[in-house]
Amino acid sequence: MTNTIASGVTGKNTTVTQAKLCKPRDWPARVATLAGAAALALGLCAGPAQGAQVSMAFGEKIPPFCLPESNSGIELEVIGEALAHRGHVLRPKYYPFARIPLAVKNRDVAAAMTDLGQDMTAEGAFYGDPAVIYDNVFISLKERHLQIRKPADLQGLRVLSFAGAAKRYPEWLGPVAKAGRYFEQNDQALQVLTLNYGRYDVVLSDRNIFKYFSIKLAREHGLVSAPTTQQSFVKVNPMDYRPVFRDRGIRDDFNAGLKHLKDSGRFEAIYRKYLGDGAAE
Repeated sequence: MTNTIASGVTGKNTTVTQAKLCKPRDWPARVATLAGAAALALGLCAGPAQGAQVSMAFGEKIPPFCLPESNSGIELEVIGEALAHRGHVLRPKYYPFARIPLAVKNRDVAAAMTDLGQDMTAEGAFYGDPAVIYDNVFISLKERHLQIRKPADLQGLRVLSFAGAAKRYPEWLGPVAKAGRYFEQNDQALQVLTLNYGRYDVVLSDRNIFKYFSIKLAREHGLVSAPTTQQSFVKVNPMDYRPVFRDRGIRDDFNAGLKHLKDSGRFEAIYRKYLGDGAAE
């Protein structure tokens, strides 16, 4: 009589004779062998099974952070590689910014790049560590010698910004808009062009977005941007730019992967890929 024990290590059947199993002195060794084989089999099977397809909401187009046409960009690469560290696969889905929180609430996605100021803990979501930080600053031509330290310093100046900035910074931009000297532009490449041509006095933009388009215009159109001065006007809070996840375990895996990217230098390498040296802070 024989007993057949299926082994998950090789995928073949292992035959063990009844006589050998009946010797008491052999039991500890046999048990240890079988236990080790079972543990190894479980380990080999568990690795791929732990990986998940993570659908995640991103803004439609935020160069150089999100480039939907190529599924690339700083933010997509950082988040994608952080998730891949523990075997997960990022599946980006693109939405108008206002719809990103709604996609999470409606459970259309498993994660989102940001909460857009809406608390998602009430929706059962878990916050990850910041993958990237948007640092909005006032940018002017260096030759103008403008000093912008308080809202009144914008008086009389023509200000161009990204869409929705007036709602985000009403204290600073409200008076300018009321005076009819505030303008918004979705195409942020035009911010670089119009500032260089003197159409506007001040541009409000994220530092890295402005730098990206300056590099792009120089490479593709030979535009040599005039030297600029960048002035911070609000304190950056990294907690304002945290991704959210519906699964706590995937959130934890993302955080571990993000730490690995930063510790290994890969995080800075991704920034350099799009912005050159000294891009990531």
